[in-house]
Amino acid sequence: MASEKDEVIIVNERDEWLGTMSKLEAHKNGVLHRAISVFVMNDKNELLLQQRAADKYHSGGLWSNTCCSHPMPAESTMAAAHRRLQEEMGFDCELEQIFTLRYKADVGNDLIENEYDHIFLGHYNGTVAANKEEVQDYQYITIENLEKMMQAVPESYTPWLHLALPKFKAAAGTEL
Repeated sequence: MASEKDEVIIVNERDEWLGTMSKLEAHKNGVLHRAISVFVMNDKNELLLQQRAADKYHSGGLWSNTCCSHPMPAESTMAAAHRRLQEEMGFDCELEQIFTLRYKADVGNDLIENEYDHIFLGHYNGTVAANKEEVQDYQYITIENLEKMMQAVPESYTPWLHLALPKFKAAAGTEL
C-alpha cells in the first residue's frame, strides 16, 4: 500500500480538491495536482538554488528553486512547504505565499508535471544541511546572474523554474 508521501492531491482548475492519486500515476497521465515551490533569499538578495539529486525519477541533476514538492492528503500547502524545506535543505524559516502558478510541462522520462503550484518566499542566512538523497548541490545566486545562466544553458534548469522565475521577480520585486 502506498504511503501518504506517495500520493498527490488531485484538483480542478480552481484548485479545489477532487481526490488523491499516486504521484507516479499523476505524472505519467499528466493529471492536474496541487504542488508547492519554495524560493528562499538571503540578506544579499541571492536566491538559494538546489541541484536535484541525479537519481530523482524526473528532472534529476537539474537546477531548481530552493525546494518543491506536493502536499500530502490533509496537509496544507504551508505545512508542506515547511516540511519539504526541512527535509530537502535541512532548515526551516518563516514563509509567505506570494502567488500561484498553473502550468503543464514535459519533464522527461515520459512524465508530465501538470500542477497548481503554490509559491512561497522565505528569507534565511543560516546553515544549509542539504539531504543528499534529494539534493546533489546548492548555491546562492543573484536573480540577474541566474537569468543569464538560464539563457546560456536553459537545459540545466527545471521547466517550472523557467516558468516561475518571471512571476517570482514580479511578486518579490520590491525585495530584489
